[in-house]
Amino acid sequence: MMTTHHSENHLVYGQYRDPWNEVRIGKLLEDLDALAGTISVKHCSDEDSMTRPLLLVTASVDKMVLKKTISVDGDLKMGGSVVWVGRSSIEVQLEVTQLSIDSTVITETVALSANFIFVARDSKTGKAAPVNRLSPQTETEKSLYKEADARNVMRKLKKGEKKGIENGEQNRLDSLLAEGLMPYFLEVDHVDFLRPVDVGDFLRFKSCVLYTEFEHAEKPLINVEVVAHVTRPELRSSEVSNTFYFTFTVRPEAKANDDKFRIRKVVPATEEEARRILERMDAESLLLK
Repeated sequence: MMTTHHSENHLVYGQYRDPWNEVRIGKLLEDLDALAGTISVKHCSDEDSMTRPLLLVTASVDKMVLKKTISVDGDLKMGGSVVWVGRSSIEVQLEVTQLSIDSTVITETVALSANFIFVARDSKTGKAAPVNRLSPQTETEKSLYKEADARNVMRKLKKGEKKGIENGEQNRLDSLLAEGLMPYFLEVDHVDFLRPVDVGDFLRFKSCVLYTEFEHAEKPLINVEVVAHVTRPELRSSEVSNTFYFTFTVRPEAKANDDKFRIRKVVPATEEEARRILERMDAESLLLK
């Protein structure tokens, strides 16, 4: 099964472009999941209209490999097929191909591959339901089936492994935990209550480390943004109630120039994030004056 996104479509172009003129992988992941789901449904369908349809859900993405940078300036083609089935699980292998034209010669290059695992459930009982069998015919199909079967065995082994830690691992665990940077609260900036919160309202909090500062090596700063949304699921609406800006530092031994306790530098991933960071920096510089 195959689908194509055309670079000439300006609406599509805007949805897929990131600030560096490359394809947003997260958006592509949505499409791949939808395509894999469609392929799984097609594999499980039959000619009998009286058969109760199966509920197919994404169980996991076994692996996703980016083979080359994907540009938004060329058309993309996504295709996939079922490569393996278990009793109630299906593995779908997908490929994203970038099309490019050079001197009227069209070349197709595989830019990304991904393997999605779907599981089938009875739509009424919710219990695992058997899926149609798969009979690989060609040498390629047989090879893909064998590789997928081996991955399935590994998945089962990992699920069966004990979660406990052996005595010999305790020292490594303690050492790793010792490197955790305990945050120290410093301040919270001015807070505007944009929308009142009533008792019984649903609140959704989204937070991120907006940026970090290393001007003072002894006291690196971590600036955290928390946005509170009042949501009304029945209306599918969401309004910003408050935006909080917290400033934290870390324990004294966590110096910015100490490799053992180095805190990560945080940089913006999008133009919007970059704008918010600059706004915060400007606001702080005004306060300092």
